[in-house]
Amino acid sequence: MTGDEIDQDVRQELQSLPKTLADDVAKNLVMVARLIDEDPEGAYGYSKVALRLASRVAAVREAAGFAAYANQKYGEALAEFRAARRMTGNVDLWPVMADCERGLGRPEKALDMAGAPEVHKLDKAGQVEMRLVAAGARRDMGQLDAAIVTLQSPELASSSVQPWTARLRYAYADALLAAGREREAREWFAKAVEADRDGSTDASDRLAELDGVEFVDALDESESELSDETGDGRDDDKH
Repeated sequence: MTGDEIDQDVRQELQSLPKTLADDVAKNLVMVARLIDEDPEGAYGYSKVALRLASRVAAVREAAGFAAYANQKYGEALAEFRAARRMTGNVDLWPVMADCERGLGRPEKALDMAGAPEVHKLDKAGQVEMRLVAAGARRDMGQLDAAIVTLQSPELASSSVQPWTARLRYAYADALLAAGREREAREWFAKAVEADRDGSTDASDRLAELDGVEFVDALDESESELSDETGDGRDDDKH
């Protein structure tokens, strides 16, 4: 790992630093990206190193925000996202900032952000993400029907599959199920499975659960069969 694996846009941001320092920061940012899903604590550690080295670089503040967010450090994440936004003027982080408000127990604030002018500046993916956050905020407040309505959109109704489609359908199915609308929920979990090409949700498991399918671990089953054939020795102690 050399640091050259970093996105070109981020590499360009780092050009404001001395080369050796830029290389060190790049290496830490690469590790944040590699670990954030599988080892969020490890990613957080690397993000703190990068932050210590280059806190005035927006990409570093953004990476630190996502690492904190992955570790449910929502107050810290929100502060870093705000700092990155001040540096760039970019609205891309608006949905995740709103979700941090949810994490901090302020769903009303998240809903206020969902209705802010910044949302209109988001691209389609960002607007869908904002809709998901708003629906989550409604659920936090116990407003299940409102959450369902929030998720009803042209993107949900569309038959084309986009990067956000599986998550949107999944959230809708989950909200329907929470509202006791099991038949509709099953239909939408099935649609989520169709769109979930990379397994980003557990829609298939949720669908199987609704259908009453029980998965048995093949290893456990084979061990059980072996035990039945050979005995496990405990009966011998009784004789």
